[in-house]
Amino acid sequence: MIPSTVHRRARLTGIFAAQVAAAAPAGNSKLEVTALRLYPVREPVSGRSYVVLRVTTRSGLTGFGECSHATAADLSQAEHAWLGKPATSYVTLSAPSPLSGAIDMALLDLVGKACNAPVYRVLGGPTRNKARALVALQGSTNAELLASFDKAAAAGYRAFRVPAPDPAARNQGQAYQHAVSTRLRELKDKGGATADFVIDGGGLLTPGDAGSVATTIQPLHPLWFDEPCPVANLQTIRKISEESVVPLGFGRTVTNPGAFQDLLREGLIDVVRPDISREGITRARRIAAMAETYYVAIAPHHEGGPIATAASLNLAAALPNFFIQHIPLPEAEEDRRMRAELTGAALEKIKDGFAALPTAPGLGITVNESALEKYHAA
Repeated sequence: MIPSTVHRRARLTGIFAAQVAAAAPAGNSKLEVTALRLYPVREPVSGRSYVVLRVTTRSGLTGFGECSHATAADLSQAEHAWLGKPATSYVTLSAPSPLSGAIDMALLDLVGKACNAPVYRVLGGPTRNKARALVALQGSTNAELLASFDKAAAAGYRAFRVPAPDPAARNQGQAYQHAVSTRLRELKDKGGATADFVIDGGGLLTPGDAGSVATTIQPLHPLWFDEPCPVANLQTIRKISEESVVPLGFGRTVTNPGAFQDLLREGLIDVVRPDISREGITRARRIAAMAETYYVAIAPHHEGGPIATAASLNLAAALPNFFIQHIPLPEAEEDRRMRAELTGAALEKIKDGFAALPTAPGLGITVNESALEKYHAA
C-alpha cells in the first residue's frame, strides 16, 4: 500500500471516529471507560495461556474480553486510546494491537449489559437458536487420536478436527498420502455416520503435498481441509483447489483482512477462519460479511479460554453464514474445572454436536474474578 493511501485512510478513520463520538447520545457518559485491567491466566495441566481484560465504566458496570497475549505496554496504549471514551464507540476500534480483540469483546459486553440484552441481539440476531461445535483432537499417533475421539464424542461433540501427520520433509509422496488417508479412515470407521471431520494441515505442507493429500482424502468427504499450506502465493493455492473438490479453509494466521478478500475474489477459499481472540466480534463480522457475498461460510478459529467461547457463540448467533465453531475441550479434568470456575460450567457444554447460545445480557456470562486471581500466570 502506497504511503499516500495509508495517510488518506488514517485521516478518514479519524474523521469517522469523530463523527461517531459527536453523534453519541448524552446518556453514554454512564458507559464512559474509566479503567482497564489485565489478568494473564494459565491452565494448570495443559499450560494453555490467555489474557483476560476487564473494562470498567463510570457507572461501575464491567465488561470482559480475552486475547492470546498482551504486555504492560499494550495495556498502556489501550488506556491512552480508550479512557474517557464510551463503550458504544467499539466500532471505531482500528489501531492494531494484541488487545484489539479483547477490547472489542469487552466493549460489546458492556453495551449488551447496558441494553439488558445478549450481544447477538444488539447486533441484530439471533440467526439461529444453537451453534454447531467443533473440537480439535489431541495426540500425534492414530491410537492417541482415537482415544481423544472417544473422550470428545462422550462430551457431546460430533465434529472433529484431525491433525495431519507432521511432514518429515518436503514432497512426501504416496506414503504420506496413505498415512493421512489411513488416519482419517480409522476415525470415520469409529465415528460412523454421525461424525464429521476436518483435516488440519497446520500450514505445514507444500502446495504439491497439499494437493495430493486433498485428492487422496476426497472420497472420505471431510468437512474441509484446514490450512493445507501457507497463505503466501495464490497461484499455488489455485493448484490445490483445481485438483480436488475438497473444501479449503484458511485464516487462522491471516492478520490482514485484505488476504481474505484476495482468496475470496479468486475463489480459492470455502471456509474463512478468522481468529476470534485477535479479531474480536466486530472485525470477524466484517470478514463474515465479505465472505457472504461470495457464498462462503465462516468457522472462527478459537484456541483460548471460555470468555472467547462466549464471544464466539454470540458471534455465531449474529451471522447468517456461520458454519461451525471450534470450542476447546482440555484433556485434563483440572483444566476443564478451571474453565468452569472462570465463567460457569454450562457455557462449554455440548449436546448432540451443538452448543446452546448464552441468554443473559452482554456476552451472557458472569466472570469469577476470584478465579482469575487464583489462576493468575506469573
